[in-house]
Amino acid sequence: MNPLLYFRAGDWFAILLGIFFTAWLAASFWPGGAAQKVIIRAGGQLFTETRLDQAQRILVPGPLGVSLIEIAHGRARVAADPSPRQLCVKQGWLSRAGDAALCLPNQISVELVGATRRFDSLNY
Repeated sequence: MNPLLYFRAGDWFAILLGIFFTAWLAASFWPGGAAQKVIIRAGGQLFTETRLDQAQRILVPGPLGVSLIEIAHGRARVAADPSPRQLCVKQGWLSRAGDAALCLPNQISVELVGATRRFDSLNY
């Protein structure tokens, strides 16, 4: 016998209400949001701060060599980095406020910020 037959109209209503309530909570209180600009740091110091609305490629020098930061379509990524494990490159595109990529061996960080900050500070 099909177990779905045991559900009544009130059961389905409660399930749908729970799904919609969960979706509303996630949309209302999920940290982050639309990113407006990108902050790039090198060696713990601010290297550049730029908007995400125009495509560009930025070369950032670090102790191991030069990292390439790519900005396009309102998102950013570390396209190339001389670090041995390539973890910040593998992180891919950053698109929400609060997203960050850290290239620790090369001492470079890329952080997206929006109207509200997701974290109080970002350290490496």
